[in-house]
Formats: sequence, structure tokens, C-alpha cells
Amino acid sequence: MIDVTARTRVGRTDLVVPRIGLGTAVLGNFLGAISDEDAIAVVDHALARGLRYVDTAPLYGHGLAERRVGRAVATAPRDELTLSTKVGRLLREGAPQDESQYHDGIAFYQDVPSAGPVWDFTYDGVRQSVAESLERAGVDRFDILLMHDPDDHLAEAGSTGYQALRDLRAEGSVQAIGAGMNNSAPLAELVAGCELDVVLLAGRYTLLDQTAMGDLMPLCAERGVSVVVGGVFNSGILIDPVPGARFNYLPAAADVLARAAAIRSVCERHGVPLAAAAVQFPLAHPCVSTVLVGPRTIDELDMDLSLFEVEIPPQLWADLRREGLLADDIPTPA
Repeated sequence: MIDVTARTRVGRTDLVVPRIGLGTAVLGNFLGAISDEDAIAVVDHALARGLRYVDTAPLYGHGLAERRVGRAVATAPRDELTLSTKVGRLLREGAPQDESQYHDGIAFYQDVPSAGPVWDFTYDGVRQSVAESLERAGVDRFDILLMHDPDDHLAEAGSTGYQALRDLRAEGSVQAIGAGMNNSAPLAELVAGCELDVVLLAGRYTLLDQTAMGDLMPLCAERGVSVVVGGVFNSGILIDPVPGARFNYLPAAADVLARAAAIRSVCERHGVPLAAAAVQFPLAHPCVSTVLVGPRTIDELDMDLSLFEVEIPPQLWADLRREGLLADDIPTPA
């Protein structure tokens, strides 16, 4: 059982963050449009349930998520909140189509404003991104700033992008800086070359995929960098691994589906929902400060939070090891 109000320190900073946070990609119309009212209601309900960490980004709905988050937190005590957003993409009219945000010709973000994302990890571009995010959200500051998906822009992210964030941190404009990506290897490269406080890793440290144990996690432990984990359900396959389930945003391959089903079988033998094991698993690693959940509705949020309340017997983790579904060196909840 995980206390949703528990907190832990970010890296070597003075920032203390909740163990459970709210991701807002879907509140920016990811894989389907929702109304402003419904999106804001999810954030309102998260605050009412005790969540105090909200992560967003300009990319999410081309500014929609930041605006919706800002409206929802407008009346909340600011000092009780941890707000994070991302840099590296400016929203501009006439932006070229970013093919990484499409699959089979269909945009991941639907029914969004016309101003699209333009890559910019220059020093001035990063500072401009922060200023525009502050304006969209209507807040006085963000507590965490992350370079967003710099996989193909590592040279700029590790130089001018990092320098801008480093200076903002030195000026006291932000408490913690880092990067957020879906791949662990480039994140590890940034951790090795920059003085980061935190990284946000989506989908590569989960009950199904612990790729990050081979590169990122040991380096974060060595350098005192905290890890925020997103994508704990690996796009849904760790909720219900049936044919057609998504992994890494796309339909899962047969071997991935079979492994997820085998993990579910072990969970079922112990009377534990697969999703409960999935959300609780990452928090056992000493580097992981926070797990983000990304519900689309209030009901989904309540379901996500209920999963943290499920008691999981230690034997479940032992059985996963015995069946070759977890390596011996992977930390598991007590």
C-alpha cells in the first residue's frame, strides 16, 4: 500500500515532491479529444484526492494541457503544489508537421490549436519556452523544468539547452532541472554530461520493461539524480494484455504481449490486479521519487489511486523472479 500524500526529496535539491503525481498528456487530447471542462475536472479531482504534483508540457495538446492545468490550480495554495513543464519545443503558427507525433497518418494529439511545435534547444529558445508556458498556465513559477524528448537533439540539449536551465536554477526561477524522454540511453548521456537533478522516464522502467537498469538507473544512483517514472502501464498492455493492446503507443508485438500475459498470470494466482503490481513496482527503486498516472476521466483517476491501496504479497515478486519475468537485481516492494 502506497500513501499518495508521502513525499521524497528530488536529487540533492531542497525540493520535496509527492510520491504520486498527475501526468497530463491525455488532458491535452492525446489519442482523443476531451473538453476543457472534463480535463479541468480531472485535475480538480486529483487535488481533492490529495495529489499535489502535476506534470505538463507545451507539446500536450499544443498548449491545451498547460492552459487546462493552469485553470484548475488557479485557486489551489501554490506552495503546496509541485508543477513541472518541459522545454525544447516552441509553439508557432505554420510549424512543419512533426512526423514523430503521427501514426498511420493520424495525429497523436487531436482537435488542438493550429500553432504547432518547433524544436528549439537554443539558450534563448529555452528561456522563451519557459516564459510562454508561464503565460499559458497563468502561474508564477514552475518547480521543475525538463528538456522534452531531445533524442535527436542531444548536442544542443546538453549544451545550450542545459545552460539555459542551469542559469534559471541559479537565478532561483526553478528548483530542479532535468530531461524527460521515452528512451533511457540518451537520458543517461545527459545525466553523465550535465548536472541534472531529475529525469522523467516514460515506459522504460516498468514491470514489463526494465531497460533503464542497464544504463540510466545505475548512473542516477551514482550521481544522486531522481527518477520520475511515467508510462507505468506501457500504453495499456499492463492493464489488460489482450490482442490489440498497445505497447509504447502502438499495437504490441506477439512476444511482448505473451510476456505481459505471463506476468498477469502470476498476479492472478495471488489475487492481485496486474495494474496494481504495475503502479507499485517502480517505487521500490531507491532512485524513483515519483510515479505519474495519466487518467482521462475522474473514474480512471479513482481507479488508478485505488491500485496503490492494494496489498501485494512478497511471494508475488518472488514468483515473478522464479519464472524469469524479473531479474534478481531488480528492486521490488517490501
